[in-house]
Amino acid sequence: MTTATTRFAIQPVAAATLPIAQSTLLFPVHRVYCVGRNYADHAIEMGGDPNREPPFFFQKNPDNLFAGDSFPYPSASNDVHHEIEMVVALKGGGVDIPVADALDCVWGYAVGLDMTRRDLQAMAKELARPWEVAKAFEQSAPCSPLVAAEKIGHPSRGAIRLDVNGERRQAGDLDQMIWKVPEMISYLSGLFRLAPGDVIMTGTPAGVGPVSRGDVLHGRVDGVGGLDVMVV
Repeated sequence: MTTATTRFAIQPVAAATLPIAQSTLLFPVHRVYCVGRNYADHAIEMGGDPNREPPFFFQKNPDNLFAGDSFPYPSASNDVHHEIEMVVALKGGGVDIPVADALDCVWGYAVGLDMTRRDLQAMAKELARPWEVAKAFEQSAPCSPLVAAEKIGHPSRGAIRLDVNGERRQAGDLDQMIWKVPEMISYLSGLFRLAPGDVIMTGTPAGVGPVSRGDVLHGRVDGVGGLDVMVV
C-alpha cells in the first residue's frame, strides 16, 4: 500500500517554519524575497542611486530563516556584514495585486537580519554574477518570532535600528523606505505568483558593517519587536 512516506525516493527535508510570538503554532515559509537598496541612505553608501527607480529583488532560501540566538560565522568569507530589516509574512498572494489590496495579503511582521558575505558579493558584482553565494548561505537570516498584523496593525513608520556590542550601528525609520510594503507586494506580484507563506525582507538603512565572532547584535523595529543574536 502506498503511504505518504513511501511516495518519495528519499526522505524529504522538513518544511521551513518560523515561530509565532506567544503561540505554539508555526508559520510555514514558502519563498523569501529581499528588496535591495530600499533606503536612500543605504543606496548611497553602497554606491547606488537614491532616486525612486524600479525596485530590484533577490532571494534567500526558506531554510535560511531561523529563530535562534546564535549566528554561526559562515565559511568562505572574511567580511560578513549585518543588515537589519523588517520582515513581512504573507497569508495570501496572487498575481498583479493592486497596491490598494496588498496589505490584505499580510499575516504579520518580524525583525530580521540579512547577513551578507560582503566580499563574495563584491566579487559577484564585479563579475556580473548572481548574489546567492553572498546572500543565501545557511542561517543567513536570523529572525524574531512573527507577530500578527491583527495585533499590531501594519507598521508604516517607526524606528529601525541595530546595536553591535552596545554601539549603535544602524538607525532609520520605516517611513524612509523608498518602496513601501504595499508597493513591494504589488510589484513582486507582477514578477512572481505570490503565495501564502511567502516572506519579504524589506531592506536596510545605512550603517551596514562587518561582524566578528563574539559580537552581540541587538536589533529592533518599533511596533514589531526585537532580535538578539551572538556571532559564534
